[in-house]
Amino acid sequence: MRLRIATWNVNSVRLRAEQAARFVDEQAPDVLCMQEIKCQEGEFPREAFVAMGLPHIKIMGQKGWHGVAIASRLPLEDAPVLNACREGHARCVSAKVAGVEIHNFYIPAGGEVPDRALNPKFDHKLDFYETLTAEMKRRAPKAPLILTGDLNVAPGENDVWSHRQMSKIVSHTPIELEAFAGLMGAMDFLDLPRLATPEPEKLFSWWSYRAADFRKSNRGLRLDHILASPGLRDAAVVDGKVSSKVHDTVREWERPSDHAPVTADLRL
Repeated sequence: MRLRIATWNVNSVRLRAEQAARFVDEQAPDVLCMQEIKCQEGEFPREAFVAMGLPHIKIMGQKGWHGVAIASRLPLEDAPVLNACREGHARCVSAKVAGVEIHNFYIPAGGEVPDRALNPKFDHKLDFYETLTAEMKRRAPKAPLILTGDLNVAPGENDVWSHRQMSKIVSHTPIELEAFAGLMGAMDFLDLPRLATPEPEKLFSWWSYRAADFRKSNRGLRLDHILASPGLRDAAVVDGKVSSKVHDTVREWERPSDHAPVTADLRL
């Protein structure tokens, strides 16, 4: 059985329901994890997702801000919620699909000043990582588990358009890279998109709206991730290959999100 997992910061699910339908039609994800849905549960366009073949939906909504959701072709079962947000924002939704625990996150961006003492938003971001990392250290590595979503850190030199210029900018500062590495090491997670597109090839999933032509400027960041526990290695790595892709053509669509969807396939 193929299980295709997609993550996408849609930047308003009501605004981009038609784009979601087009993406689902073209790429056939079995599970679509969305961030920044920017609506409460009762405002979520359920009928549109039922029509596109993803009738099983779990939502953690918030008025006008944040919000995450999982829409699935397959039934969703309850899973432990890994709510690492000290501010009580709607930043995590969890479910089990085909025996795989999936945790969908929208980790705080962290503001503009990379200093915990001067910037409460940056401190919140690092606290989120620390709380999540501590939880992962308590988990069994053999458990089939996926962490996915907009994790708001570009962890490698080739995950940013310029390592030198971005090293002092929130999303790629040394303390954030250390936090991301700590999370990865907590369970020896597999970075599926990067395994499918090895270093030193550049790999981005976000491009600023400020650029008139995002491809021409190509000042991107890889902020959207699909991380698999060691218990899913055999499902994710088939014949020595990982099937995972950033669907950057979606960023070309009319009135797009600034993030592109990312998919990864498991063979269960």
